[in-house]
Order: sequence, then C-alpha cells, then structure tokens
Amino acid sequence: MMMGLAASAQTSYRSPEDNLEYVDPTIGNVGALLQPTRPTVQLPHQLIRMYPMRKDFIDDQVTDFPLTIVSHRLGQAFSIKPCRATEPESWARPMACDQGAEVTRPWYYSGYLLDEDVTVEFAPGKKVGIYRFAFGGARLRSILLGEYNPGGAKWQSLADGAVAATEVYHGDIPVYVYGRFNVQGTTQAAGDRLQITFPGTAGDTVEFRYAISYIGPEQAKRNFHEELDGRDFAALRSAGEAAWARVMGQIQVEGGTEAQKRSFYSALYRCNERMVDITEDGRYYSGFDKQIHADGSRPFYVDDWVWDTYLALHPLRAILDPALERDMLNSYVTMYRQLGWMPTFPVLFGDHACMNGFHSSIMILDDYRKGIRADDPVKAYEGMRKNALQATMLPWRNGPAMALDSFYYAHGYFPALPIGESERFPQVDSRERRQAVAVTLGASYDDWAVAQMAHQLGRDSDYHFFLQRSGNYRNLWHPERRMFLPKDDKGAWILIDPKYDGGSGGRDYYDENNGWTYLWQVQHDIPGLIGLMGGRDAFEARLDQLFREDLGRSKYEFWNKFPDATGLVGQYSMGNEPSFHIPYLYDFTRSPWKTQERVRLLLDLWFKDNVFGIPGDEDGGGMSAFVVFSSMGFYPVTPGIPRYAIGSPVFEKVRIDLPNGKQFTIIAHECSKTNKYIQRATLNGAPLDTPWFTHEQLIAGGTLELEMGPRPNREWGVK
Repeated sequence: MMMGLAASAQTSYRSPEDNLEYVDPTIGNVGALLQPTRPTVQLPHQLIRMYPMRKDFIDDQVTDFPLTIVSHRLGQAFSIKPCRATEPESWARPMACDQGAEVTRPWYYSGYLLDEDVTVEFAPGKKVGIYRFAFGGARLRSILLGEYNPGGAKWQSLADGAVAATEVYHGDIPVYVYGRFNVQGTTQAAGDRLQITFPGTAGDTVEFRYAISYIGPEQAKRNFHEELDGRDFAALRSAGEAAWARVMGQIQVEGGTEAQKRSFYSALYRCNERMVDITEDGRYYSGFDKQIHADGSRPFYVDDWVWDTYLALHPLRAILDPALERDMLNSYVTMYRQLGWMPTFPVLFGDHACMNGFHSSIMILDDYRKGIRADDPVKAYEGMRKNALQATMLPWRNGPAMALDSFYYAHGYFPALPIGESERFPQVDSRERRQAVAVTLGASYDDWAVAQMAHQLGRDSDYHFFLQRSGNYRNLWHPERRMFLPKDDKGAWILIDPKYDGGSGGRDYYDENNGWTYLWQVQHDIPGLIGLMGGRDAFEARLDQLFREDLGRSKYEFWNKFPDATGLVGQYSMGNEPSFHIPYLYDFTRSPWKTQERVRLLLDLWFKDNVFGIPGDEDGGGMSAFVVFSSMGFYPVTPGIPRYAIGSPVFEKVRIDLPNGKQFTIIAHECSKTNKYIQRATLNGAPLDTPWFTHEQLIAGGTLELEMGPRPNREWGVK
C-alpha cells in the first residue's frame, strides 16, 4: 500500500550545498568515439569558461590555459601558461600534468604541472577570472601570454603590472582583455606575445586577474573593476560555489545509489553551461549584424546548438527557469531582426550553419504553449514562417532557397541521388551531402510547429497550409520495407540498405544515424506513425525489433561509417540525440512497462559516473538533459505538446522547487534496481491510469506517487 503524503513529508532533504559534492565535471571526459565532454569551469550561463587545453582526460599533457572558451567546441581566446625557461620552444612545449592531483569543480580548478613544479588555480566570474600560479623551488618564474586565433593577439604591457590585448576570433570579431598581475615583472615581447618574468623575491604565487569584453578595451577595463574591485580569489571562488549551489539545490533527491546521484547532478551541471549571456553593462556585440547594441531591457544569449537542445534541454529549462528561457527565446527573435533569418545554431559570430532543420520553430512553439512568450510573438512567428518558406533546407548551409528546396515545396520530399550518382548542385556540402530522408522528416516536424503556432495566433490559412505540409513524412514511407526510404527526383524509390548505405554517417539519406533511428523521427504525429506501421501491436513489435536487430556486420565496420551511432542496443543508438524519445514510445503502445524497463537499462548501461560515462557527443547539455529527465522519471517526447511521458524514476523521491514558489514531487515507493516497474500511480491523490501528465499539472505543483515492484503491471497505463 502507498504511504500517505503526511508520512512522506517527514523526510528532510539535504541542503543545496550538499548536492555540489555529487557534481563531477570529468564525467565523460573520454569520448566513446568522437568528442568528449570538457571539465568546464564557469558560472551558470556566463561568458567566462575555462578548461585546460588537452586532447581528453587520458592525455596527461596540457598545452596551455585559455582566458575564455568563446564558443562550445568552436574555439578559445587568449592563452596563458607558466614557464621556467626563456627559449622560444617554451611557447609550444606541452606541460605534464598530475591527473590524480587535479581538482575540478564547476567554480574552481587546481592542477599540478610536474616538470614546471607549478600549481595552477582558477576561479571564474561573469566576465572575469583569476589565475594563480604557485611556483615551487627557486627556478625562473615567468608567465607566457599568447593567442589561439590567427593574426596575433597584440598583447601590450601597461603600467603597474597591467596588460591588455586584442585577439580576432573567427576572422572578424575582436575580443578584448584587460588584466593585472599582483607583482611587477620584466616584460619581453615575442612578436605579439608577451613573456613576463617575475623575481624570486616576489613570493611563490603569481596571480593574474583579468576581464574579457566583446565590446572594446575600455569596456574590458570596466568589467574588471565592476567585478574584481574589493574581491580576492577566495571571494570569487566562494561566490561561484554559491551560484552553483542555487542551481543544484533546485532539485532534491532521495534514494538511489551514489553513482546515480553523481550522474544526475553532474548532468544537471551540464544543463547550465549554455546558452551564455554576453551582455556587458546593458550593451552587447552581435555577430548577427556585426554591431554593438545598447539594449538594457534584456540580456543577450548566444551559443546554442538547437538541433541537439530543442529535444530536452530547452524543455527542462522551461520547468526550472522559465524567465531565463524567455530571455533566450527573445535573443532568438532579436537575432532574427538583425540577421533576417531565424537562427539554427546561434553562436558568437552569428548563425553557425550546422546539421539540418529549423528546430528553433519547435522550441518557440513549445515555449509558447508553456506560457513562455516572446515579447513579440508575431515577430517570432514571422521568422519561423520565413525560414519554412524561403530558407534553404540544405544541411550545413545558410541562405535563400534553391532548386532542391523548390522541388520539396512542389513534391513534398527532398530528392535523393541514387547510389553512386555524382552531385550536380554545388550548393550541397561535399561532406554533409543531401541527407534527403532526414531533411524531409525534420521539415515535417518543423512545419507542424509553424502550423501550430499559426493556429495559436489565429492565422487559419497558414495553419491549414503548414499542417498539410507536416504530413510530408508519409511521402517517404515504403510500405513493404516498413522504413522511411529515399526517392529520386523522378519519384522512384532508391532501395538502399537502411542499416548501412548512404556513405559516411549515412548522410546521403539520413544523418549521423541509419534508417533504424530515422524510422521513429515523427514525434509530432505518433498516431500517424502507428497507423503507417499497421497499428499499436505492429508498432510495439517494431520497437522490440529495434532493440534486438543485429548490426549485420562487425562493430568495427559499422562504426567506421557511423561513429556517431554509439551506445548501441541492437540498432538503437543511445549516443545520439535523435534516439532520446524512442524508448518512451512504448507509452503509446499496450506495454508502457517496456518504457520503464528500457529507460532503466539505458541509464544503467551507458551513463556511468566516470570519465567514460557519456555514450556519445554530449553537445553542451543536449544529452545531459535526457539523463536529468529520465532519472526523475519522465520525458518530453514531443516538444510542442506540453505533456510528459512517464518512465521509471531511479530515486525514491524527487522534489522540484518551481520558480512560482510551488513544488512538484515524485515519490517512487520501494524504488530500487529491481523494483523498476510501476504497479499503481496517483497524481495529487487521484488515481492516474495514463502514462503521462501535463506541463500545466507539473507547474501547478503537487505530488505524483508511484508504487514500484519487481514485475511489470501489464495493465497500468494501457489506454
């Protein structure tokens, strides 16, 4: 029998600071095949980001330390490193680091460089940072200040231990730094770089305090004084710890294992890395029109890979911090005003043409339906509509529509090339190819989002037009093969092997994954997909087959072509974003218990609390949001429909402190590794017989109680 709410209320939660002990930025620092996570040190969603420059955690050599990571996986600005010699080779010489002695917290870093006999410490602020270099022994003490981007950083030595520099990022964006050392040194220029040597009488520790600006050198100096005057290293470190404690304290958990808590809270940390606020005193530099704007009404955020983050990261933020999500949403609309297109991957230098689809449309709709509205929703819709009607759908390309887009508008699918046929359109990226099936399926979802937004705004004509286009996925359904397969521009099927054909990453037809992953990319019309497969029983059987289907070849051969498709269970790829919603599709069958079983298995298999603990490219919170949602026991299968599918919580109790002052609590009685199946459920004391609940129910506060058991209740949740 379920415990009553009165009994559950007797349990006390840990303090927010206690949750910080579970955060480990090194989880996933060795990638499955491609990109590892990085042990980023920063304040939540702030500009200054740092991690030692190395290949991954296995590499014991650090080349240098950045003053800031400008963009997620897209570069740094200004390097700093300690040095014990004066020869020119010092600039390029890597430094051996004692990995076992490193301390990495979201707000603090410490590492020991073995050959240099130097301990390096770092603490971040919003636009500032402080490095400390504790030199052991009596050897020469110097600091090298350099750059990462071509063209030179133009370092200058100023009076009283101050330095300044300008480094040009991405070819046209000046980044400015102003900094001061705690002691005077002798400066030697090496081209545009500086080597500053400090006397032995200066003490063991050399401290460098600095600020970054994207606006100008004077603004960098103002940022320096605004954040650092009257604050020492300990104060900056303490303020950073407090900032992360507030974020980590918003979700409290009980039960589960230490490893599950470490995976959960480390994932929650990853979900607060991006987007980043680049506003400085009410002004910001925009790479979308290459201008400095004085708009103090809202902060301006950049650095979002929305192909990854629309699935779960933006929906998670809509729960935890809707005001922040609204600021980010408004940044998208501002970018549209400045650029003329709604961005796809907005970064510092503008819209980074990456992946495929206009999934910002889905994000905007999802926010709107959750009450998170842009200041000008009509302008937001204008950008969604313009992208859908006038922007090219080609992967990794920005700009106006071309001939292949016109074909899509007329025929309802993106045309593919038969195997071996040479590309005849120079606009198609030579590596990324046409991705014809992926583009068609993604555009169908995007068009559905435009249709639904049109409906919200009373644009009936647009609603019917885009709703019809949202069914274009059906045009590539092959009823005999029961797969989404490509067609050529004459309407003929191209009968590929959907497991393996399509070149690197299957990019001629799919994208980073094969046809088994793209079989399920119809989140916006799951009933329609079920109908194509022949009904719920056939849909369920096909899901079962996905998790059991053999690769048909060696893993070596498969991963040689599909290195993104990691974390395999049968043909299911946990390591790539298009797979996140798939295990929750059992909630739409007669066997919701299979969602409970699959999600638990996937979390246990692939998300460990060690350096190998991320099964694919994490992409700045995209994959971590899956871990946060799934560990709590629910997931947003269809962003744009404000409803959550129920899985199987790994914790006995989860409490979310909502920004509106209310709490949503999930109690999973007798939850354990064995007791993963839901036997009965109530929501606010009333029986819950469906495997989902709404966003409205969540933000209203309340309690979802689940009685867990070791065997499936095959009747619960079946509708």
